[in-house]
Amino acid sequence: MELSEIVTVYSEKTPNPESMKFVANKMILPNDSIDFRTKENLENCPMAEELFTYDFVKGVFIMNNFVSVTKKQEYDWFDIIPELKKFVQTYLESEKPIVTIKENLTQEEESEVVIKIKQLLEDHVKPAVEMDGGAIDFKSFEKGVVTVSMKGSCSGCPSSTLTLKAGIENLLKRMIPEVESVEAEAA
Repeated sequence: MELSEIVTVYSEKTPNPESMKFVANKMILPNDSIDFRTKENLENCPMAEELFTYDFVKGVFIMNNFVSVTKKQEYDWFDIIPELKKFVQTYLESEKPIVTIKENLTQEEESEVVIKIKQLLEDHVKPAVEMDGGAIDFKSFEKGVVTVSMKGSCSGCPSSTLTLKAGIENLLKRMIPEVESVEAEAA
């Protein structure tokens, strides 16, 4: 008889008071992320689909070894954290699929500036954003403007604009003279 892996899960606050990060002792979705701000288009993510059956769930973000859940405002974290921790633990122990289809992304030839921007985001920004239960993805660089997508806890977070302008924009402008500003893609 084979023993299944024991999964432990702990909750961690994020800068967004409506989002909580649930961290597991195993990889959930390595080197990728998936973000659902609504109940739409869940068919390729059974885990998110099950999470959205809870009345209090407003958004789900899955990446690496954590799930960030955004709750509806009228609910209190004190009441729902134990239920969410148990859900994540049970789901992962059952080894149900997280996602069923992965998109095949095509890579375009990138300019030297875009390569530098992506590298700075990867090395300096992503680790900090992931610690807060979110993610940032490079979208484009046109006419001096870098466009990024904020996901997970960062989406709708009160401090995300400050992070974007004071942190990310200042870093990129300082390191890459071609960058004039950084904007977040509308969700």
